[in-house]
Amino acid sequence: MSDMPQTESEWRDKLSPEQYQVLRQGGTERAFTGKYWDTKAEGVYRCAGCGEKLFSSNTKFESGSGWPSFYKPLDSGIVDEEEDRSFGMVRTEIKCANCGGHLGHVFDDGPNPTGLRYCVNSASLDLETD
Repeated sequence: MSDMPQTESEWRDKLSPEQYQVLRQGGTERAFTGKYWDTKAEGVYRCAGCGEKLFSSNTKFESGSGWPSFYKPLDSGIVDEEEDRSFGMVRTEIKCANCGGHLGHVFDDGPNPTGLRYCVNSASLDLETD
């Protein structure tokens, strides 16, 4: 996507302060505060940083965590995973493979068919409704 920011200054101009803190600095919004944690609308969740299609509402489920949760991304390779050892924990961070924006973390306590829970910050998403 050609209009993707190249510098941190451009990212700051494009994103809200909360989006910048989450997507570019690896922050986390407080549980039960994001705009999509309880959304039931159908559509496609895109990266708020670059617009890449990441998750379908068809794979969203109520995890009780206070963040939007999905059991799989739309396609393989659109979400990168890397080890996160912050805050004295070992977790798997998830990032947009297109722009590198921090999305959240993936855990192995999700529903069938994958058994995974992609726990995503609302600030890193934009919902495109059907």
